[in-house]
Amino acid sequence: MIAYILFTVLAILPLFLYLRNPYFVGDLKYTVTALQIGIRRSKLKKKFYSILDAFLDKAAKHPHKTFLVFEEISYTYSQADKESNKVARALQTIAHLKEGDTVALFLGNEPLYVWLWLAVAKLGCVAALLNYNIRSKSLLHCFSCSDAKVLIAGADLKGAVEEVLPTLKEQGIRVFILSERCDVGGIDSISDKIQQASDQPLSPQLRANINLKSPALYIYTSGTTGLPKAAVINHERVWTVSFLQSIAGVRSNDTIYIYLPLYHTAAFLMGLCGAIDKGMTVVLRRKFSASNFWNDCRKYNVTVIQYIGEVLRYLCNTPKKDNDKIHKVRVALGNGIRGDTWDEFLERFGNIHICECYGATEGNIGFVNYVGKVGAIGREHFLHKMSHPYALIRYDTEIEEPFRDSRGFCVEVPKGETGLLVGKIGLRTPFTGYAKNEQQTKKKMLRDVFVKGDLYFNSGDLLKIDNEGFVYFQDRIGDTFRWKGENVATTEVADNLLTVDFVEEANVYGVKVPGHEGRIGMAALKLKENMNFDENTMYQHVKNLLPSYARPRFIRIQDALAVTGTFKQLKVKLAEEGFNPTVIKDPLLFLDDNKGYIPMTQEIFNSITEGELRL
Repeated sequence: MIAYILFTVLAILPLFLYLRNPYFVGDLKYTVTALQIGIRRSKLKKKFYSILDAFLDKAAKHPHKTFLVFEEISYTYSQADKESNKVARALQTIAHLKEGDTVALFLGNEPLYVWLWLAVAKLGCVAALLNYNIRSKSLLHCFSCSDAKVLIAGADLKGAVEEVLPTLKEQGIRVFILSERCDVGGIDSISDKIQQASDQPLSPQLRANINLKSPALYIYTSGTTGLPKAAVINHERVWTVSFLQSIAGVRSNDTIYIYLPLYHTAAFLMGLCGAIDKGMTVVLRRKFSASNFWNDCRKYNVTVIQYIGEVLRYLCNTPKKDNDKIHKVRVALGNGIRGDTWDEFLERFGNIHICECYGATEGNIGFVNYVGKVGAIGREHFLHKMSHPYALIRYDTEIEEPFRDSRGFCVEVPKGETGLLVGKIGLRTPFTGYAKNEQQTKKKMLRDVFVKGDLYFNSGDLLKIDNEGFVYFQDRIGDTFRWKGENVATTEVADNLLTVDFVEEANVYGVKVPGHEGRIGMAALKLKENMNFDENTMYQHVKNLLPSYARPRFIRIQDALAVTGTFKQLKVKLAEEGFNPTVIKDPLLFLDDNKGYIPMTQEIFNSITEGELRL
């Protein structure tokens, strides 16, 4: 009788648990995975083991397994190991690098990017991953704030390097170009030296003093300073982001497709480093192509894809085909997908597990939507909150500061309300900050949040958590907006516009566009007295000096720019008014890719809002 009762209880228990929590199975899987990751992290702390060590182990265990596929060429783990040995030995000979030095990588996606990084790691050095879109002042800033001793650039970026070469020469920086010869004084070729170098392994003693807290990378993130900031990524952080593949259910026999730029956290840490941890095959592409995306996936038997929000929308906007669901992709890992795009993507391309993540390159808190709830960026879990304490606090949009009560402490918002995400800074949840930028590092920290003396990381993002524990992104505060998967610092763009001779003041902000993820750039300008707006001059200026994603698509000419009592530019009201010519009575211009800046009309506005004109 007792056995019968016990059997009955066990039989109905799963149903009972499901009725109480329909996400029970997903939560259980996450719990198991989180515990496994916790065990691995403990082992890493007892005996240092880097992603490079993981790569070397994979190369030893399955040397003939394909590691990297690029265009029509594939490389095994063993070949990749040898290629990176040659690069390391060439750098050792001509750059005289020593343990702890920083090497800046300035090139696009190609196998050599991976060999360079592995080589730098084998020498016990740090890699600074420069955005290949940046130029001039921004390039110099990004280079110098990492204290790099060496700059290695792709052959196609030789012109960008020459622009800043005089300054680099003054600083005694060694500059190498990825070509077999170079006739520019101050720039040395390196490809010829790599070809002649030995492919024999390097001594582990070259990196003997590296530990879990040592810097591994510098990855750049836009901020409110007007220039990119170098987030310090230590070896522990590399592992933390790499583990996301395990949470998403990625396996060692999977093949991942990486087309996002390798200077991005998503491509480099979540994609490449995560793949190395699993011992997977990586299919690398120079740049994203919506028309070739699924053909590539079929050709290379891709099973895991990455995305940023815009990418999946671009795929949904391609012409429908009969073979849309004929592929082997089973997991999509990324961030920033909108709910409507999510539904459309699954309906069109089949049963793919979308694992939406949330986090900042430099942040100490993130979320993962491991159950695939449409629209959510993550899900609360007791293990996660125990190991990574966080809170959503009330934020005062008028003064642009967290609200504090009569005692001077922040106030946590209840479930269902929007609040500013903050993550507690501690031994297990450090915030390493930005290289050579103490001011901005301190600016991201909040003190005395709930008790005197506590310290939290300020994410700068407004989130909401519903009663089921799902986390939703609401908005981004501060001076940064996101467009085309890139963070755009409004201050940097404004400073750039102020160098145009007829501009007296510039206020840059992001505006929402129907059917598009993120916000597109718009600028409110005040012109100098007795001067007119010159459409052609402005167009040539932004075209030459700003990446396409940072160029203001709309310009609004005002007699005076609104400011607060403390002279901070007001952006919220301008952003709300957007670019509708029926709402805005000021002169309004639109950046047409073929014509430059032209007067904004109701016809153009309608074409944009109805999706006929793609931005």
